[in-house]
Amino acid sequence: MASDSSFDVVSKVDRQEVDNALNQAVKEIAQRYDFKGVGASIAWSGESILMVANSSDRVLAVLDVFQSKLIKRGISLKSLDTGDGEPKPSGKEYRLAASIKEGLSTEIAKQLAKILRDEGPKGVKTQIQGDELRVTSKSRDDLQTAIALLKGADVDAALQFVNYR
Repeated sequence: MASDSSFDVVSKVDRQEVDNALNQAVKEIAQRYDFKGVGASIAWSGESILMVANSSDRVLAVLDVFQSKLIKRGISLKSLDTGDGEPKPSGKEYRLAASIKEGLSTEIAKQLAKILRDEGPKGVKTQIQGDELRVTSKSRDDLQTAIALLKGADVDAALQFVNYR
């Protein structure tokens, strides 16, 4: 009698890697010539990341430096939420706040479940558990197919597959 195999689909970000990427971006901004004298900075502000400079173009350049550091550290840019992505004027400077998205929202979990139901193998069952999605099947080959299908899916979250058993 074969038992069901399963895995969980989650969206988690290693906070230490984000912090390391932020520290690398701070060092690069301090050293680069094009950031001299423009008041450019990037730092944690509570749970969000605040980027500041004297023009909106410089703030977007700071964001670009930070994004490149995140990519080098293996963090998906889908987990970085900058709102509308436009720097807001604040006195004589421009500010842009970004937050780190973690956990699957209910809408994304339902979207993933629908993709598996419509396009996935027939024996695969899904179950939403809080901020993750459990996928079960009798066949491990079906689970491998489901992982490949979800990796190719275009969703607004960085997906990881954990607890494969």
